Amino acid sequence: MNKENRIHSAALRSKVMSANEAASLIQSGMNVGMSGFTGSGYPKAVPSALAKHIMDANLNGKRFKIGVWTGASTAPELDGALAMVDGIEMRLPYQSDPTCRKRINAGEMEYIDIHLSHVAQFVWFGFLGKLDVAVVEVAGILEDGRLIPSSSIGNNKTWLDQADKVILEVNSWQSAQLEGMHDIWYGTQLPPNRQPIPLVRSSDRIGEPYLRCDPDKVIAVVETHAPDRNSAFSPPDANSKLIAGHILEFLQYEVKKGRLPRELLPLQSGVGNIANAVMAGLNEGPFENLTAYTEVLQDGMLEMLKSGKLASASATAFSLSNEALAELNADLARYRERIILRPQEISNHPEVIRRLGVIAMNGMIEADIYGNVNSTHVMGSQIMNGIGGSGDFARNAYLSIFMTPSQAKGGTISCIVPMASHVDHTEHDVQVLVTEQGLADLRGLSPKQRAKTIIENCAHPNFRPALSDYYKRALQFSPGKQTPHLLDEVFDWHLRALRGERM
Repeated sequence: MNKENRIHSAALRSKVMSANEAASLIQSGMNVGMSGFTGSGYPKAVPSALAKHIMDANLNGKRFKIGVWTGASTAPELDGALAMVDGIEMRLPYQSDPTCRKRINAGEMEYIDIHLSHVAQFVWFGFLGKLDVAVVEVAGILEDGRLIPSSSIGNNKTWLDQADKVILEVNSWQSAQLEGMHDIWYGTQLPPNRQPIPLVRSSDRIGEPYLRCDPDKVIAVVETHAPDRNSAFSPPDANSKLIAGHILEFLQYEVKKGRLPRELLPLQSGVGNIANAVMAGLNEGPFENLTAYTEVLQDGMLEMLKSGKLASASATAFSLSNEALAELNADLARYRERIILRPQEISNHPEVIRRLGVIAMNGMIEADIYGNVNSTHVMGSQIMNGIGGSGDFARNAYLSIFMTPSQAKGGTISCIVPMASHVDHTEHDVQVLVTEQGLADLRGLSPKQRAKTIIENCAHPNFRPALSDYYKRALQFSPGKQTPHLLDEVFDWHLRALRGERM
């Protein structure tokens, strides 16, 4: 399939128009569901054209804002362009754009940070209001109107089902060989009519390779030829390698104790350099015939597929560097048999995660001495990106692992603190904490036992004495002894950091 013949439906071919014409169909006050997940498969032309319409309206003294719903983060051409012209009234469920973040933290943009598995069902339930328009990138359109999904699926199935009107971007830059990689399950029902999801192995295919869309809802089709935003990853640094080494040693121990099979259980890994370092360690480690059931497929997992260490990988999107993407596209026909892209309501579904027994590995901003984890807010009030799917996996995983360097900001801030300034994952959902200093296995430990283990194993030596001193005084002076705290000083470290002092 080449650039000239990606649209095989005569009915939808008749609706082809420019991005500017399509953008003019979106009105202020609408809720717009956009495709896209970590810089893959997002619409490339309509959002930028819409930003120009919004800018013109602003110059004429007219307030023009929309609600923007996506799968997860997108790219500067979408989030950045719309945020730059102050065109977003409400954003959900996850973002990583600097301009968005600045506006959210300045109180200029509303933001709902939602577990990624919840978004589709919240829309089906009507909790978020009416979805007026869907703007979805696809790789092609078949004669019968079925859609070949792009490099991410995210919430696209739900957007196409629930939106009153649909704008399709057909991107001929996306490889035609993506066709057949996707698995779209159309068994979603509302309570009380829900049925079990028939997925018992991470490599199972339970749906169909195409998205469906009522052609009467399609109001515009825009042809594009533009690349995804691909994230470059730095080589693993010394701390990342140490963290990866601790996790690898722990997994080997769990196999030895008989708590994990030799091929482990399906792997889930968050986005970032530490996650890629863990994958690199597994690629060089003793485990064979591994599988993945995760949100995004990064460079590290692609390397494991290439080496044969990883037998199969299930995700909802790619998040690859330019080099890794070129490698994928060069051999996509072979990779397609071992990679499955699913809607995020399935890739992140608690029922499936629990059934498969996923090993979840996610990053964090800070953890406190009792194992409560903050993965979203800096100093308690400033959003970084969002919870994403980490909560979906942490609450339901066979093993829930959170990892971070032990200190940040050049060693001026400890990532292990007396009390987390914001909590996304309570101590009940956190089984293992890992820093470059070591690993704290918190399973079966009481709060006081957790505190001693975390301080001894995960805190940086520069901060360990202060944490130990705080804990000893809390044991003595806290009115309650189950989870001892000194409430008049639990946030002293954060307050000093806000004043520019060392924590």
